[in-house]
Amino acid sequence: MNVQLNHTIVAAHDKRASARFLADILGLEVSEPYGPFVPVAIPNGVTLDYQDTEEDITPQHYAFLVSEKDFDAIFGRVREAGLTYWADPFHRRPDEINHNDGGRGAYFDDPNGHRLEILTRPYGSGGD
Repeated sequence: MNVQLNHTIVAAHDKRASARFLADILGLEVSEPYGPFVPVAIPNGVTLDYQDTEEDITPQHYAFLVSEKDFDAIFGRVREAGLTYWADPFHRRPDEINHNDGGRGAYFDDPNGHRLEILTRPYGSGGD
């Protein structure tokens, strides 16, 4: 069996601004709108399709596995943007990164409160 995640819908109060935020931070492009969605294509073939809502947004968690080099670039953009970042998903360790499984990781929020994470090693892959 071959099952792959293809896309997910991300609720936003301003889909264009939210898609642009993610694309800028990750160093990606915003795709052309498709129906009510503004997609951001992730290099592994998954798209995050931003859709406007006027309702309250329940924050979701989106984790991006990146190379060490890409971590440096993305984390630099996080800091340059003046975003608060944490070493943990519970926001208890501000202004720190983690070194889980021998890699590096950081959490930060998007404009809608979604919890974004960048990490260089998958959880459970080894290391300290």
